[in-house]
Amino acid sequence: MKESVLDGKRILAVDDEPDVLDVLEEEILEACPNCQFEKSTSYETAVKMLNSQNYDLVILDIMGVRGFDLLALAESRKFPAAMLTAHALNPEALKRSIELKARAYLPKDKLGEIVPLLEGVLEETEFMSGWAHLMNKLEGYFDARWGEHWQKSESKFWKEFDEKMARIRR
Repeated sequence: MKESVLDGKRILAVDDEPDVLDVLEEEILEACPNCQFEKSTSYETAVKMLNSQNYDLVILDIMGVRGFDLLALAESRKFPAAMLTAHALNPEALKRSIELKARAYLPKDKLGEIVPLLEGVLEETEFMSGWAHLMNKLEGYFDARWGEHWQKSESKFWKEFDEKMARIRR
């Protein structure tokens, strides 16, 4: 079995749903038994953890734990962060995640595929190349979920985003 880039990493997951944290922990530790996996179900505890510890990767729910506020804190500490959501699974939250420098935006219904998606977050050290990797994997999912023209309402943003990704792919 190929060693995962997640192996040996310190990961913090924050979600107000303990069962989601349990699934994340199970998926990640099964693939990467040498990870140090920590979790929090509240914004307040997560703030304390982010301010007092160092993490190689932070996984943040958007709703219920003020995920975008936690993203700003993680970004200020230079911790790569992936947003994880079910209720805020929409084009606006995806755009905001990119603007706030999240490294990924992951639907909760893809928890069974979480390890390769998180590996992509850490393997791609350049911000836009990480998003290019993720969009290659999930763009069809987003099209199916939101319709083919989901980027139309923010066409200028998505056009610039696509141009940046095209430069990375060259």
